[in-house]
Amino acid sequence: MESELPTFKEKNPQLEVVTELIRGQHPHLKGFYKNKNERVVCVKNMTPEDILLYATRLRNALGRKVVKLRTRHVTKHPSVQGTWTTDVKF
Repeated sequence: MESELPTFKEKNPQLEVVTELIRGQHPHLKGFYKNKNERVVCVKNMTPEDILLYATRLRNALGRKVVKLRTRHVTKHPSVQGTWTTDVKF
């Protein structure tokens, strides 16, 4: 990863990339966003390609919190009469 990280840093000058060695902890990536949110991804036992993939995902993310959907069926115009089923008889 020591060879991959400097190239990632050069390709993305808008990012601040800092490396630090913390003994007794697993390696992880942290993303700090402008809206004061933070995301942490553990990269233990990953290949350098996978770590680079997670770093680009952290870069592309907006930093918003994950919102759990209340229902599986999401639509802009919900049905007034109810959802359609296969056993509807006319």
